[in-house]
Amino acid sequence: MSFQLVIAEKPSIARSIAAVIGADEKQNGYWQGGEYLVSWCIGHLVSFAEAGQYDEKYCKWRYEDLPILPQPWQFVVPDEKKQQFEIVRSLLNRPDVDSVTAATDAGREGELIFRFVYQMAGCTKPVKRLWISSMEDAAIREGFANLCPDSDYDALYQSALCRAKADWLVGINATRLFSVLYHKTLTVGRVQTPTLKMLVDRDAKILRFQKEKYYTVGIQSGSLKAYSGRIAVAEIANSLKEKCTGTTAVCTSVKREKKTEQPPKLYDLTTLQREANRLFGFTAKQTLDYAQQLYEKKLLTYPRTDSQYLTEDMGQTVQHLVSDLLGLLPFAQGLDLTPEVGRILNSKKVSDHHAIIPTSEFAKQGFTGLAESECKLLNLVCSKLLCAIAAPHEYETVTAVFSCAGNEFTAKGKTVLVPGWKEIDQRFRSTLKADGEEEAESLNTPPELAEGQSFSVTANVSEHFTSPPKAYTEDTLLSAMERAGAEDMPEDAERKGLGTPATRAAILEKLVQMGFVQRKGKQLVPTKDGINLAVVLPESLTSPALTAEWETRLTEIAKGNADADEFMAEIEAQVRQLVKTYSCISADKQNLFQSERVIIGKCPRCGENVYEGKKNFYCGNRGCQFVMWKNDHFFEQRKKAFTPKIAAALLKNGKAKVKGLYSEKTGKTYDATVLLADTGGKYVNYRIARDSIM
Repeated sequence: MSFQLVIAEKPSIARSIAAVIGADEKQNGYWQGGEYLVSWCIGHLVSFAEAGQYDEKYCKWRYEDLPILPQPWQFVVPDEKKQQFEIVRSLLNRPDVDSVTAATDAGREGELIFRFVYQMAGCTKPVKRLWISSMEDAAIREGFANLCPDSDYDALYQSALCRAKADWLVGINATRLFSVLYHKTLTVGRVQTPTLKMLVDRDAKILRFQKEKYYTVGIQSGSLKAYSGRIAVAEIANSLKEKCTGTTAVCTSVKREKKTEQPPKLYDLTTLQREANRLFGFTAKQTLDYAQQLYEKKLLTYPRTDSQYLTEDMGQTVQHLVSDLLGLLPFAQGLDLTPEVGRILNSKKVSDHHAIIPTSEFAKQGFTGLAESECKLLNLVCSKLLCAIAAPHEYETVTAVFSCAGNEFTAKGKTVLVPGWKEIDQRFRSTLKADGEEEAESLNTPPELAEGQSFSVTANVSEHFTSPPKAYTEDTLLSAMERAGAEDMPEDAERKGLGTPATRAAILEKLVQMGFVQRKGKQLVPTKDGINLAVVLPESLTSPALTAEWETRLTEIAKGNADADEFMAEIEAQVRQLVKTYSCISADKQNLFQSERVIIGKCPRCGENVYEGKKNFYCGNRGCQFVMWKNDHFFEQRKKAFTPKIAAALLKNGKAKVKGLYSEKTGKTYDATVLLADTGGKYVNYRIARDSIM
């Protein structure tokens, strides 16, 4: 009997697929049943090798060793993933496995994950591709009924490979180059650095901003209120107020306009992340994590999408889904909705995956057993679907101009004619209890007005200040990344953004983790090191527009419209030029990144300085792996803080006298000598000198 091997991206996905196709016998690292074997990766089972694997000299960071341009590229399996890789490798090469199905995430990164494993395992068996947008049983069955050759996705793989290589080349070379020049580890990335630059530029605008005071004069007659334009001088404003008080204002013009506000589009990942940040305060990563969990629970469609439309064959499915949702969602009870589904169907605007919508499984199951955060996100997605297929919002605006004491005053108002989709939106928002809840739109309906009409008015002066630019939130920064910093973008313009919907959350998190950006409430603010880094790096690394052009090229490669080798040649040329241009820095910049590291001692492996970090004591030689973790199990088990004093003694003498060690056996404390038992591996070990226990 021969088998078909299915390889998923993670264990939970493999379990769901196995249950649908009948592979229900649990084995070591895979499922088996009928003609199927179903195994899994754990994210990236295979990665590019570190620089030191190409040549031992790269273990140390030196300018003279740059640029590092691997040829050929080497791959490595991380230690913690070797066991699962060996299971997958052996399954791929089993004689009774005659075909393979790639069931990793249906996207650029998922394709890369599978191809790296397949190639490193030395497998040459035919491969089919499972491409689905939902983890529902019916979607999985349909996917297996419509498998296509994985070679159909060769262009997608080339795009993913180019992206990974470009990130490695720019990241490794630029990070080493500027770290050596400034004597501090400065992590540089192809996408993260332009993102940081946008934050720094906005911060500079805020700091440079000088608020200016201005005044407006308001006139009022009953419910009618009208206002002057801005007045810079208080005396002029007060004089106008005095002239208007108790006099007559005459209506000189009335303009009425009927307007229509079309329903919003469905969510892609970026718009979902933005609105979840605005309404609930979720970070981009949290939103992606919650959406992924709901996807794996079969309640939400595939989240890492850049489309806001559904395919044209989904019309009937959506009709049934909406009917079920109207009876399920509390805010939709009693809603009179005639779905206009055709508005959200456009196959031409769906590339890999359609927009994010709830599944039919959710319509059956509801919110039972879900965490509060998952319920919030599902409610948000459901409300967007209902809004998107509802009637347009129709209203009338009124702009009336009045003359009073020789000056013009303007009154504006709005009257709703047909609530349309905004009724659903307001119903949903009225249920929110989040900090970021937005206030309902206020309506100002002026009285019936006609030209020549006069009113006896009172007047007042109000003081105002110009507002500075607002600091970025994850909502507004994600929007800026999508536009690559451009202020305006036409609705149908080709998007040349920073990163992709699937990668932007990780980029923001990395900037925070590296200490270049900090969160202040919802705001994202650059730190001193982040500002300095953005200032010293060249435009080729910090320009959002230039980086977005690379992202566009990667998209074209995925479509088969651009050459991968040509792209990589340009990246390598850019790296060579970067190293050549920045061989030294001026004296005034050498202390820009002052070291605040505390030296604890000398590394027992390489002799370099060992410094204290927030969570560890680490070797200053970037090529050396020596590190002592403050939360090491040895000390935590004995309820003893791993202090700098203990670390210094261990480094100097190989041993340290430690008081107050806790014994789990006796429940008492004792004093003893702790020995540094370093064997040169990934982790440092410690042990008690038995003859020293007191």
